[in-house]
Amino acid sequence: MAFLNSLDISGSGLTASRLRMDVISENISNAETTRTAQGGPYRRKMVVYQCADTPGTFRSMLDDQTSADGETVPRGVKVTGIAEDQTPFSVEYDPTNPDANAQGYVEKPNVDLIQETTDMMAASRAYNANLTAFNTMKDMAAKALELGK
Repeated sequence: MAFLNSLDISGSGLTASRLRMDVISENISNAETTRTAQGGPYRRKMVVYQCADTPGTFRSMLDDQTSADGETVPRGVKVTGIAEDQTPFSVEYDPTNPDANAQGYVEKPNVDLIQETTDMMAASRAYNANLTAFNTMKDMAAKALELGK
């Protein structure tokens, strides 16, 4: 049923966007953490998305979208993992810091607050777009039930 598929797609987008906002919040809160349990500065994390239930290339996903009778088969999005950003750490001269090396330099996390802010804005807008679509489908269903009375 197309109605339920639309709700599933919006729901998967809501879930994925919420996780992305949580990861971005973690990045921002650890932007100054120079020592972690792994023994180095905090490394920025990123959420990895994938089309739900469709492995493979873009072409195979596009081919899977249409069935034999030409009817489209909607799919959602899922999070396949949380990857660590491998960008090198920046260094800052601070010989008084307990995490400084022998030359007095401290490795700082690879978190850029401007990048995190723009990512948070994009994730927030994606969340709101999925919420609007979800609520629109819900309102349409309510109106359809009213017509059936």
